[in-house]
Amino acid sequence: MNAAPADQIRLLDVQALDVRLTQLAHRLKNLPELAELQTLEADLTQQRDLLVAAQTEESDTSREQTKAEQDVDQVRQRAARDQKRLDSGAVTSPKDLENLQHEIASLAKRQGDLEDVVLEVMERREAAQERVAELTSRVEAIQAKVDDAVARRNAASSEIDAEAAAVTKERELTVADIPADLLKLYDRIRAKEGGVGAARLYQRRCEGCRLELNITELNDVRAAARDAVVRCENCGRILVRTPDSGL
Repeated sequence: MNAAPADQIRLLDVQALDVRLTQLAHRLKNLPELAELQTLEADLTQQRDLLVAAQTEESDTSREQTKAEQDVDQVRQRAARDQKRLDSGAVTSPKDLENLQHEIASLAKRQGDLEDVVLEVMERREAAQERVAELTSRVEAIQAKVDDAVARRNAASSEIDAEAAAVTKERELTVADIPADLLKLYDRIRAKEGGVGAARLYQRRCEGCRLELNITELNDVRAAARDAVVRCENCGRILVRTPDSGL
């Protein structure tokens, strides 16, 4: 393949732009905010799960407390009715009086036991409420960090995207005057050789593979026409000759 030396040199400009695009894509994929967000979101998910569990416990103990208080109230009302009957003098039978007094005593003990249950449930509910408050604060703090990291990620992404768009536009302008067959060869080699399709021959060394050409290879390059597209024997990349090639 033949191409004007100026077009071959222009490939180096295209290569530099492609390298820059690759670097920008790598930066975008490896933004430090991405790793930070991954850690924060995992922590946030864990804390939210704990918060839901605490809220569930608080809700359960609330219902349990309501039920226990209702049980106490029922026993208290029944004891009050029995005490009223006893105080009214309506019960005159000694046996009935004894039974009524025994029931009042039993209800008093029952009420005491139930009130102990209410206190125990209240303590558990208060502990659950404190846990809910603590976890809510923790979730809010982590969410604030997430929001900050998202904002920083978006800002960094926008900056990289803008630069990539500018580099892409510059590449389009640069390749516009390069012959299609030369550009096609360059793109094919670049896809095969890790993103580098053309390399400068500098001081007898290929800047693609960093190997110095031997005397036979140098003589072949020297003998090639100025418009001949030569390839590096070691890496296969297009070898662009410049005044600094050492030929």
